[in-house]
Amino acid sequence: MALPPSTANWHWKNKNVTQWGRNWFTKELENLSVKGDKEGEELTITSIYEFEGDVELGQRKSKLITIYDCKVNLEWSGKASDGSEVTGHLDIPEVSHETTLDKSSDHQYFWSITSGASAAAEALVAMAKTRAPPLLEEIFSRFPAALIETHGKDLTVSADPSRSGTPAPASAASTTSAATVASATPSVVPAVKKEAKKVSVNSATVTVDASFMAAADDLFSLLTDEKRIPAWTRAPAQSAAKPDTDYSLFGGGVKGKYISLDAPTKIVQTWALQSPTWPSGHTGTLTTTLAQSSDSTKITLSLAGVPLGMEDEIKKNLEGYYIHGFKSIGLGSVL
Repeated sequence: MALPPSTANWHWKNKNVTQWGRNWFTKELENLSVKGDKEGEELTITSIYEFEGDVELGQRKSKLITIYDCKVNLEWSGKASDGSEVTGHLDIPEVSHETTLDKSSDHQYFWSITSGASAAAEALVAMAKTRAPPLLEEIFSRFPAALIETHGKDLTVSADPSRSGTPAPASAASTTSAATVASATPSVVPAVKKEAKKVSVNSATVTVDASFMAAADDLFSLLTDEKRIPAWTRAPAQSAAKPDTDYSLFGGGVKGKYISLDAPTKIVQTWALQSPTWPSGHTGTLTTTLAQSSDSTKITLSLAGVPLGMEDEIKKNLEGYYIHGFKSIGLGSVL
């Protein structure tokens, strides 16, 4: 007899996908180019000449864990401002969960020239040292979500193929573990989409708040910008950030629709947890307010429509998903 999903997902599972990881980085990094201010000055990544380390995806207690630590060494070629052809290497000793998501240390980049050295060649490398890292780190930031999206379905047992798993709270960097729990199992598109029936439940309102040393417009962007949301949720997101549009957070673990957005002070949206404990067809209303002072911004999350009996669980979830999610990306909190 097969184990029920709640039991099957509790046990540890692991999948090594190192070759897939190398292929992913090859696809994303090859042909990446940066241009200088001088005419004709350009440097392009041509290939990965060395890739060492391991890429794995684990699952424990229904939560997916990205585990990877790789050395990525690249070859590049370029044209200097004097028209000369230049080649070289870019060695990145560590691309890992800790450097990318936990921000426990900065990425390190070691540039070298393999063709003849010259003042123009050195100027080309100096330009690349400034302009390439932001592009590389944007690519690195997308890797954990791609890993979960591609291989998460192979590790997670679902009771209902049309329902995503419950997201796991993002957490701050841990000194005792080489891997941090990712936020959600990837969503699976059902063969036939069924409209959820609205239900009536007795409910309450749950409110949490915290202050961060950040501007209100930056926090507003983190909450609504599809490209920035994965930084603190550690999972794929969908968000057009317009009234009457759908959104999806934590890899589909939370879904709803924007009602109104008043940048950078207020967001009102429907909110539903895609898990067996949340009543099917029931939605709450999450109102997020951002009050900026001279040195910090207070964020208040007020969720109306929480089913009675779930208040403590949802409060912990809001604190874990949102408040600790912001802390995990280095936003300083104010006591």
